[in-house]
Amino acid sequence: MEINKTSSYIRQNLEKALRAAMTYSEFRDLVSELAEKHGTTGPEQTEAYKNYTALNDRRMRRWDKTLRITDDQVEEIRDYEQSVFWLVITESWCGDAAPSLPVMNRMSELNEKIQLRIILRIDFPEVMDLFLTDGKQSIPKLIAIDAETFAVLAVWGPLPSKAAEIASAYKSEHGSLTAAFKEDLQQWFNADKGRNILEDLMGLLALKQVGDRS
Repeated sequence: MEINKTSSYIRQNLEKALRAAMTYSEFRDLVSELAEKHGTTGPEQTEAYKNYTALNDRRMRRWDKTLRITDDQVEEIRDYEQSVFWLVITESWCGDAAPSLPVMNRMSELNEKIQLRIILRIDFPEVMDLFLTDGKQSIPKLIAIDAETFAVLAVWGPLPSKAAEIASAYKSEHGSLTAAFKEDLQQWFNADKGRNILEDLMGLLALKQVGDRS
């Protein structure tokens, strides 16, 4: 996705979003509270979204406990020296965020220069519209932002690279992603154990800002 990294409009909206953004702990508290009250984020208070929120609460709790990172990966994450914000756009019901956010959080715990922040898509449509996927407001979407210049370094999501390939192949053959496919994809996430997400995100650490830093 091509965007103007020095745009004052983009910077203004990113700064506004970061001021209002949640930490991972705050987002987890929100999702847990919503799950307990049988609620969900956003205006569509459907039974499906409420059930997805409760399911995501359980999934993230499991991912927080079971995620494993190798010693070499830990060392590489800790060696990262650039101060960045990882701003994530999501919703409580977003199933694809459940395995991704815990990986992002673990990486930010290992290196204080990676500051993970989370906003809801419904609250920041102007930010979401800057980072569309094939013209759609697909989530989760991670925006890596230089903490000093607020330049956008990279954009990731809504799916890790291998899952995106699987989804693209299925959509090419069947025309759309069915409910059955989405359930199969969650099984893929479970079998992968976060490895592809971690590989993708560690690839972001190799990126440095290019061009005008003013």
